Amino acid sequence: MKLCIAEKPSVAKDIAQVIGAKTKMNGYYEGNGYWVSWTFGHLCTLKEPNDYTEKWKYWNLETLPMIPAKFGIKLINDGGVKKQFQVLERLIGDCDEVINCGDAGQEGELIQRWVLAKAKNEKPLKRLWISSLTEEAIKEGFDKLQDGKKYDQLYAAGASRAIGDWVLGMNATRLFTLKFGQKGQVLSIGRVQTPTLAMIVERQLEIDNFKSEKYWEIRTFYRETEFSCSLGKIETKEKGEELLQKITGQNFEVVSFEQKEGTEKHPMLFDLTALQVECNKRFAFSAEDTLNMVQKLYEQKLVTYPRVDTTYLSEDIYPKVEGTLRNLKHYTRFTEPLLGQKIRKSKRVFDDKKVTDHHAIIPTGIVPSGITPNEQKVYDAITRRFICVFYPDCKVSNTVVEGESVEVPFRASGRQVLEPGWRTVYEDYVSGGSKKDDEEQMPLFEQGESGEHTPELQEKKTKPPRYFTEASLLRAMETAGKQVDDDDLRDIMKENGIGRPSTRANIIETLFKRNYIAKEKKRIVATATGVHLISLINNDLLKSAELTGQWEKKLRDIEKGNFEVEEFKKELTEMVVHLCHEVKHQVVEPPPVLCPKCGKGEMIRGKKAWGCSRFNSGCKYTIPFKFKDVFLSDADMKELVINQKSRYRLPFKSKSGEVKKHYVGLNDKLKPIILNDEEN
Repeated sequence: MKLCIAEKPSVAKDIAQVIGAKTKMNGYYEGNGYWVSWTFGHLCTLKEPNDYTEKWKYWNLETLPMIPAKFGIKLINDGGVKKQFQVLERLIGDCDEVINCGDAGQEGELIQRWVLAKAKNEKPLKRLWISSLTEEAIKEGFDKLQDGKKYDQLYAAGASRAIGDWVLGMNATRLFTLKFGQKGQVLSIGRVQTPTLAMIVERQLEIDNFKSEKYWEIRTFYRETEFSCSLGKIETKEKGEELLQKITGQNFEVVSFEQKEGTEKHPMLFDLTALQVECNKRFAFSAEDTLNMVQKLYEQKLVTYPRVDTTYLSEDIYPKVEGTLRNLKHYTRFTEPLLGQKIRKSKRVFDDKKVTDHHAIIPTGIVPSGITPNEQKVYDAITRRFICVFYPDCKVSNTVVEGESVEVPFRASGRQVLEPGWRTVYEDYVSGGSKKDDEEQMPLFEQGESGEHTPELQEKKTKPPRYFTEASLLRAMETAGKQVDDDDLRDIMKENGIGRPSTRANIIETLFKRNYIAKEKKRIVATATGVHLISLINNDLLKSAELTGQWEKKLRDIEKGNFEVEEFKKELTEMVVHLCHEVKHQVVEPPPVLCPKCGKGEMIRGKKAWGCSRFNSGCKYTIPFKFKDVFLSDADMKELVINQKSRYRLPFKSKSGEVKKHYVGLNDKLKPIILNDEEN
């Protein structure tokens, strides 16, 4: 018998139906010479510190760093997991061959290999490698089963990633918690989450410390067209008024008028990050929501494998494109113009050199049914993007007009769509995505013409950097913090991005859950806890997106067979040993006291009260220095906020003049109150 192991019961059921294993057994399907069983995602995990030695069970600075001589795996402590593993262990022992049918990616390979290692598999191993779960794709995959050894480096990279996260996460989290954490507080450190948080904190501090400065610009209106002065920013109002006076009442002359026709290429197909960015911008979906929805669309056979980082298709997909377009029944108004003629083929879409394990996310051609409205939006985004890449380029006219008044130069530019091309697919699309608003049609100008104009001096202010949104944060993670708008350049930089497409959403959600960041509408802001944590970290590798990206590249190189696992572990060990030594000898700064109302700002000393540092952002919470004629100290304030009660009884004078000592607490509205003896 041949044993197929899928990553989920639903996928196992699909595979079993296709290959003829239709008899349902306890924990697997049987038939036609096959057993088809499944995992529930991870059944195994790396052992915990106390599994190696009793002394690592307890959090103690003296036991750090914890570096096992050899890493081991164990079953996750769950009854259902143990029961399913027993089924797999028996089937592995009894079968003639194992076919790994896990998700075709690094994490999928790791999940299956750990189960096989735990079950001590010695049977021949084959690999099913498919990009969609359609019946056609599964049949084709079984016709072209790969030797399992072909994916040994993929497994090595996945195991190295898990070990790297364990060594750094376990050691650094204990290290910083023991050194800097408040009572009961855990300071979580991670290989990807910490540099991601550092990017957010750095942007937050730039915004918080930004001081807006005034500047002035000269604009003028000639023939109902606005021209900007080419001199740019004017530093003083006096200089601006001087220029304004110089050109007021004088004629405006057109020095040059140039119109050039150009083309606007279609957007690239979606990889996971690009899809998450699009759905965040257009529909305000979180990265995690988009990942969950596109994963469901994949499991319903509607789209191809989503956890990818390429925006290209392989050459062998091209012959299938026409069939897929014909099957997109709800999009015939867009697909009909493409059918009946040769489908466009370009290197911007089809490039074998840019495709590794999987191609870009595209629809399979199966008509959706029973999906939610939000899933429909994600599906629609993927499908329109797929259709548009086979349309002609969008033809545009770019106009540049240069003029002057008394030798003061001006410039205006405009752009008109002449032939929409691929933009046709987005004509009825909701705002906020690929379709740009066309600029107003500019009149025709002639070189040398002149006439009256209306100049004005406009006062402006410099603006702080923009807050991160989930969309811009995902892009920053993809490019290791560098601002890159060009699709082709961004594609090159993915080698050094931090995290993987499939894990970035989870990293962002983890930062939210740990109260290191918060969301204000679409903006992502760093909390006082997040800012304080990053301020404690002096080690650049821990918080530098660029350096962490270089480490990420080594994991990718392991996958390609260009870097040794042992060298990676050696560098990892050296880094953690150095980090532990560095932090153990670091001077401890007092942690911030978080605002009890919003939980994001830090309580800071003002003139008459302590107040939330986010006062200008809407949180007006304060605690007065003086309460019922008794002065509260900084220590009293900290105790009130952290423990809801002063550390010591404070002397209060009653109406009769008698002095009694009472604890001070906070009521339901977080205002100071005297606690009676029964409340103490």
